[in-house]
Amino acid sequence: MITFLEGRLVEKDPTRVVLNVQGVGYEVFIPLSSYDRLPAPGEPARLLTYDHVREDLHALYGFMTEDERRLFLLLMSVSGIGPRLALTALSGLSVRDLKAAVAQGDIKRLSSISGIGKKTAERMVVELRDKLTAGEALEAVAGAAAGEPDARLRDAILALVSLGYKQADAQKRVRDVLPGVGPKTTVEEIVRKALAP
Repeated sequence: MITFLEGRLVEKDPTRVVLNVQGVGYEVFIPLSSYDRLPAPGEPARLLTYDHVREDLHALYGFMTEDERRLFLLLMSVSGIGPRLALTALSGLSVRDLKAAVAQGDIKRLSSISGIGKKTAERMVVELRDKLTAGEALEAVAGAAAGEPDARLRDAILALVSLGYKQADAQKRVRDVLPGVGPKTTVEEIVRKALAP
């Protein structure tokens, strides 16, 4: 099993790369999320991989982060989803958005991914919901809810969700205190303001 490749990037396309590893060119299929993080051709690169072998095919799938690879493997555990469709899902939504859609049972969002119909989306929710850790699900839901580049706001929403608030309520409470949040306001202060009557 090939777990990663490290070499010089020869070719770079949105769906595939060619990596020269000590004189051997490896074609590796990638999701769009990994493409955005790749260096320029000619630069050194390291890809985490999944080595898919069947009697009629041998293909490598590559990822820039462990989160991408882990979610790819989880997606492939769903009946009816193979490596190509799992890669399409990772290209259609970010890792966080995919986890949030699964955790929230958002069939509509999942079925908006090319190649995934309503039945497959329902299977994804049923089969993957229990495989996401509680922390992963909370972080994905809070992060997707925040929609803010400021990590403090996302963390404040996550804290409120972990305290038992519904995602929409937590998001509203943080949004309501947003005008009083300055650049030096800590997450703890944001949460206190959001909890104040």
